[in-house]
Amino acid sequence: MKKTFAIVTLSTLLSACAGVTPGNDAINSTAAASTSAATPPAATPAPNPEQIASRKLAARVMPVKPPEEHLPSVALTKEILFKVLSSEIAYQRGNWQSAYVTLLGAAQQTRDPRLARRAAEMALSAKQANEALVAIRLWRELAPDSEEATQYYLGFIMLSNNLAEARPILEKRLLDAPPQARGVMMLQIQRLLARAQDKPGAFSLLEQLVAPYTSMSEAHLALAQEAFSIGNSTRAQEEAKIALNLKPDSELAILTSAQVAADNNDVERILTDFLKKYPGSREVRVAYARTLIDQKQYEKARSQFEILLKSDKQDATTLLALGLLNAQIGDLKAAERYLISYIDQLNKHPEEARDSTQALLILAQIAADRNDIDSALKWLAQVEPGDAYLDAQLRRAQLLSKRGDLDGARRVLTEIETNGEREKTQVTQVEAQLLREANHPQEAFKVLETALKAQPDNADLLYDYAMAAEKLNNLSAMESALRKLIALAPENQQAYNALGYSLADRNIRLPEALTLIQKALTLAPQDPFIVDSMGWVQYRLGNLNEAETRLRNAYSLLPDPEIGVHLGEVLWVKGQKTDAQKLWREVHQKDPQNDALKNTLVRLGAKL
Repeated sequence: MKKTFAIVTLSTLLSACAGVTPGNDAINSTAAASTSAATPPAATPAPNPEQIASRKLAARVMPVKPPEEHLPSVALTKEILFKVLSSEIAYQRGNWQSAYVTLLGAAQQTRDPRLARRAAEMALSAKQANEALVAIRLWRELAPDSEEATQYYLGFIMLSNNLAEARPILEKRLLDAPPQARGVMMLQIQRLLARAQDKPGAFSLLEQLVAPYTSMSEAHLALAQEAFSIGNSTRAQEEAKIALNLKPDSELAILTSAQVAADNNDVERILTDFLKKYPGSREVRVAYARTLIDQKQYEKARSQFEILLKSDKQDATTLLALGLLNAQIGDLKAAERYLISYIDQLNKHPEEARDSTQALLILAQIAADRNDIDSALKWLAQVEPGDAYLDAQLRRAQLLSKRGDLDGARRVLTEIETNGEREKTQVTQVEAQLLREANHPQEAFKVLETALKAQPDNADLLYDYAMAAEKLNNLSAMESALRKLIALAPENQQAYNALGYSLADRNIRLPEALTLIQKALTLAPQDPFIVDSMGWVQYRLGNLNEAETRLRNAYSLLPDPEIGVHLGEVLWVKGQKTDAQKLWREVHQKDPQNDALKNTLVRLGAKL
């Protein structure tokens, strides 16, 4: 079976590596802290032109040193000092309202913007948007040249449905912007307005703001983006077309046209036509490759990244993309080559602070699949603490055990610093699994038994403990654990199935076994293992035709060796010995060491 690898991260990676969206971090964080309602609806999968082109756009704008804040000449009287200190004490004690009111009054009295700012911080910390806006208004009034105050002010105006307040500020910003920076400013304003709750009002305001600059391509791009964000695709396409006519070689214009296009066919046509004229357009080619990935056209996407690699053989993003795509396609040699090159680039440029986790995990999997345990362990050892760290350590333990170093595997597991019950359970389950695979079922049982004493109601541990007990033929412990699991989780189909199958397999309490499996089948009618259990209990009850029907259905859902062994036994007992032997040979080819097959052949006196 060809092994494939998750490609979702590739799209995410390409989006992230395309650049940072133009905008203001202070406004974004303030708005996010206040309410999520201001976030515009997510667009359909398509290249995001503003993200992709923002690095180039931002590079055209020279950073401006913020003006110094002009502070009032006010003596620090005992009264003012008392107000400031008492407000801070009240705030520390959890009384934000009193602290806020005191500081706001002091700011009005002294005309000191720092006090207004502190009052705003208190209101923001308490998630009181209305009070925060009052303080921010005062802060901006007292420090009209403060860029930070203006940023916060604009951010909160977007949430207040009073967009008229923002118009004079935004108009002045556009007017005062240097000509070479005005296009960037329009796009930043569009991103700000996209957060407004009043979507039609925001679009109307943007139309008014860019009206004096309609000869600029960026004015129409901003309108296209805003129209698209509010679901007006027709207007978005019209504005994107105008922008492209004004600047036919603009990457940003073509990417916007692709983003707002009617369907995927239009997206592909728009991008490929542009690349024919401007084959050196790296950003557009990346966007085209992302579109192909979204459409699961991995071979074509790989070709695009191979073109990109020719122009920059050391580009880390391209190397990673080619590694992931080749892994997805199944060309593991190429995937390994590109991913190793990607890791080498990261080691040469540690200042870039890129994440190597996914590449390391795939390299480890490729090595493990060819039984190169040493290489797999080497890659896993490089995974740093983070979301994937636990999985990497568990995989290390599994590989060590596979190599025959069970003690080393268990040491790795004991050294893992777990965070919470879920992670502790994972470590315990893996340790028990390794012990079972190493033919130490009694020790596996003890590990699970010890873990259950600390977490007696843990459903996962209860199930694994029951299965370990079943392997030891400890039916009392098995049944007790599964009964408790059913009581804790009455919708857990695996618990019903495990208990019912165990009874059926031992040919005891068959009516009860049938009832349990029927319940499991009601909860999960297409689960192949539960369908197999139903076939097996029917066989035990002597209903051979029903058993064959059920088992054939289960095997069609999942050609698992054990299901095949069961179906073969039913066929053998029905006298269809040739068919049974054919099926068993198929199972033997898949799993030559299958114990269920060996035991069945001995019990029935059958041969392959």
